[in-house]
Amino acid sequence: MGIRLTIAALGATALTLSAAPAHAAGAGITDEVTMTLGKNGTLHVVEKISGAPGELKRTFITRTRYDDGNDRVYQISNVKGGTLAGDVLTVKGDGTVEYDVKGAVTTSGGVEELRWFAVNGWSRQVAKATVKVNGPGQVQNLSCFAGELTSAIGCTSASMDHSATQADFEQENIAPGQALTVVIGYPKGSSSGTPILEKRFSLASAFTLNTVTGGALAGLLVLLLGGLALLYWTRGRDARVAGHAQGPVDPVQNGHFSPPDGVRPGQIGTLVDEQADVVDVTATIVDLAVRGYLRIDEQPRQTYDAPDWMLVRLPNAPVNALLPYERALYDAIFDGRDAVLLSQLSGSFAAHLGKVRDALYADVVRQGWFARRPDTERTRWTTIGVVLIAVGVLATAGLAWFTTYGLLGLAVIIAGGALAVGGQYMPAKTAKGSAALAHTMGFRQYLFSGELGDVPEQHRVELFSRYLPYAVIFDGVEHWSRVVASVTGNGHQSDNLYWYHGPAEWDLSKFAGSMRTFTTTTSGAISATRQFRTL
Repeated sequence: MGIRLTIAALGATALTLSAAPAHAAGAGITDEVTMTLGKNGTLHVVEKISGAPGELKRTFITRTRYDDGNDRVYQISNVKGGTLAGDVLTVKGDGTVEYDVKGAVTTSGGVEELRWFAVNGWSRQVAKATVKVNGPGQVQNLSCFAGELTSAIGCTSASMDHSATQADFEQENIAPGQALTVVIGYPKGSSSGTPILEKRFSLASAFTLNTVTGGALAGLLVLLLGGLALLYWTRGRDARVAGHAQGPVDPVQNGHFSPPDGVRPGQIGTLVDEQADVVDVTATIVDLAVRGYLRIDEQPRQTYDAPDWMLVRLPNAPVNALLPYERALYDAIFDGRDAVLLSQLSGSFAAHLGKVRDALYADVVRQGWFARRPDTERTRWTTIGVVLIAVGVLATAGLAWFTTYGLLGLAVIIAGGALAVGGQYMPAKTAKGSAALAHTMGFRQYLFSGELGDVPEQHRVELFSRYLPYAVIFDGVEHWSRVVASVTGNGHQSDNLYWYHGPAEWDLSKFAGSMRTFTTTTSGAISATRQFRTL
């Protein structure tokens, strides 16, 4: 008896196990699809859904790869029986849903081919799907594929009726994410349907170089860069000085030192390179010392000590006679003090440097050498160049995304970059400024010629000292410091100059090295960023 019960139990278990796959296979919905291709190339689809436990969603395939440069797009419209949001169709359960598809027809050879993913993207498994297709002509060929979108596996069955006007397809167990794709061929001209193609974005296609884009790029570059050249020709060139002759430099007039055209070192520096930089300020400090407004005292130091100098304000100096930029510098150095170490200016002086530069720029305009401040002119054109670059970037992005003319946007970027860089050369000297520059270059040539001329001995210390600040501007400190150190007082070597004092056991033989170190240290102390001039 126990044996019979055991056998019966095993049989029941086997029956249950054999029934499980059948139940699993039957789970899912049934989708009966009827498709009709009209003469206008629009595919009308009717789907009858049954076995749905509740709300269902279907994600349509509306875009596939067509070729290397294009995607094929399928447009779905006129949805009834469901709600379409983007590519997702929502239906409430069993019922019928209708919609139209455009772009499902293409011509291949002598055949007009209809291709559509009749069943795909349902949120539940489709246990059984049947598809009936009616077209505007006789079926020339047909095929179907089931599984993944790229699958080459045929569906369960594909056939046509005896009149070859209706095609029938069938497939079982289509999992979510899988598709049943049907392909039917009709005679060419059966409908007016064409594929809908959209160009796929790629850098290669966006920046296509061919006869049209290359010619347009070259033409735009010529136009833009030619316009920049014309702009510089009309606005950025220094005015010519008609009939100006650069005469010889006479360093001494009426027994006194005479700089070129009465120009101060800081003014020359701004005139030459159109920038008021720290070298101009350093030269002005030396000039104020030479002219008796302050004295430079080199401090004694041990072997490993950093060099330092004391700047001493001299009493009874006619500070009211200083030019505005010189007075701004003088006040910034002493700031109510009678003496200050150069090392104490490091870091704190940078806040005053902007005021000194502003005064220098205003001075060269006041002198009539520039019609507008060089810094303002540079900023204006450089800003326009940067804006043009930004416009070019936006134009390049837009042209590259929507067309194949992205190269044209690059031309605008190049022009903007040229203007941003060229803006540094836009400040233009007036005729008066050009004349002063010509005389200045003659003076520079005199300084480096080594020909000191017939200078009376009693004027040499003053003359050579007064020329030293100009040598700082022209990057000739080493050379001219040696000239200053060679002067004699009453036939004897001097230990100090009236404006520069050294520590004990210091004499003029060390002046060249001291002066070179002083100018370098001063430039570093008054600004975090040193700027050098190259002529």
